[in-house]
Amino acid sequence: MDAASTGLLLLAGIASGLAGSVAGLASLFSYPALLAVGLPPIVANVTNTVAMFSTTVGAAAGSRAELRGQRVRVAKLVVLAAVGGSLGAWLLLSTPASAFELVVPWLIALGSVLLLVRDPLRRFADRRAAAASVSAAAGRARGSLPLAATVVLVGLYGGYFGAAAGVLMLAVLAASATEPLPVTNAVKNIATGAANITAAVAYAFLAPVHWPAAGALAVGCLAGSWVGPAVVRRLPEKPLRFAIALAGLGLALHLWLSAVS
Repeated sequence: MDAASTGLLLLAGIASGLAGSVAGLASLFSYPALLAVGLPPIVANVTNTVAMFSTTVGAAAGSRAELRGQRVRVAKLVVLAAVGGSLGAWLLLSTPASAFELVVPWLIALGSVLLLVRDPLRRFADRRAAAASVSAAAGRARGSLPLAATVVLVGLYGGYFGAAAGVLMLAVLAASATEPLPVTNAVKNIATGAANITAAVAYAFLAPVHWPAAGALAVGCLAGSWVGPAVVRRLPEKPLRFAIALAGLGLALHLWLSAVS
């Protein structure tokens, strides 16, 4: 890999970390950058998953205050998300590359649409959380099984591809607890990170990871996710999120046309 490709991946990693902070769609920058330096779609996807490990490290380091007192809850979510991530990795490794190339434009489009409707999703989740707060203890217990199943499904999606998995996980967790959004967001980062890391371990041993590309991307992702929260506080969040979502839809259309041509 030449210096230009390395520089592109470093910049894409920084943009991915920032995009994750703004909108939860880090892969919108990292995955196309990997394609741009010449990696095939499957190789780009597994390399991207391995590199995204550093975003979890950066996000966790920046969220220590919000994670205080969440150890038991986070441990349960990590186990569930890790199960889902393992299933997602198995699904990717056991299906033909041609199937992945056909489905990935739809996954990117889904992630982009989720960004556009994130605020309504959050409001819906807040209403569900408010209703849950006045439920009886038995009612909350009955809700634990659907929550667990949903976390596993989001983890599966994150392990298979992952774009906007954070948006989905945030909506799920916000609907299950009444708490400040920064706390939910911090817990979300750890849960989605567990799915990602579990899949990354599988890919490291069983998939054709391009390690130089993963290293360059990971360095940029770590930097972007570390400084992302500070940068986001000074930027207009909604226009950036909408711009990222529209760019994602354009990318999805481009990849779909390439897949069917």
